[in-house]
Amino acid sequence: MVSAERSRMIGVYLAMVALWIGIGALSGFANRYGLPAWYPTLVKPSFNPPAWLFGPVWTILYLMIAIAGARLILGAGLLRGPLLALYAVQCVLNASWTWVVFYGHSLGGGVIVILTLLSVILALIALAWSNDRMVSLLLMPYAAWVSFASVLNIALWRLN
Repeated sequence: MVSAERSRMIGVYLAMVALWIGIGALSGFANRYGLPAWYPTLVKPSFNPPAWLFGPVWTILYLMIAIAGARLILGAGLLRGPLLALYAVQCVLNASWTWVVFYGHSLGGGVIVILTLLSVILALIALAWSNDRMVSLLLMPYAAWVSFASVLNIALWRLN
């Protein structure tokens, strides 16, 4: 028999994975408006990755972000509230970027969203370090990828 605490823990982890599956699905829906017709017409920088790379990278990152979020929810301490607030903000910004860029066709708007997202992720990593280092470590690859995506977004904006 599973204890109530263990059931709660499992439920939180599953809920966070479901949240990120939902964010991924929303992003995929927005992508349908820009990827087939608009995005291929853009001038791309030489370091633009192949399209097939984005799905696997985001799948791994979403899983790591979900685990980090579950740890924040289940964690304790004085920083729990601010950490959860930053986590929620990065969720919204992450989901928003695809809509701004692919649905709204706004590369400049995407730059604003992604640089804000990167700032929030870095703040979350820094704040979580003293509370739960594993959360920070789980979010570092996300910060690295969003840093690269920021450079890519800026290059696309400048070229187009």
